[in-house]
Amino acid sequence: MLDVNQAAKRLGTPPRFVRRLVAERRITYYKVGKYVRFHPDDLDDYLRQARVDAIQPVLTYRNGVAVYA
Repeated sequence: MLDVNQAAKRLGTPPRFVRRLVAERRITYYKVGKYVRFHPDDLDDYLRQARVDAIQPVLTYRNGVAVYA
């Protein structure tokens, strides 16, 4: 189990961002007494869900001029 600072380091973000994710309930976490902990697999799931796939721009022609659509 990771604490907020360790989770932030793993995600490559500041600890404040991780705390905001917890406050907004956008990431899975565990309450151990008064402490917030994260399972590494839950952090990996969060990253997987946040992934945005790249798209291939489509080259088209408008009035004889090449433009990406």
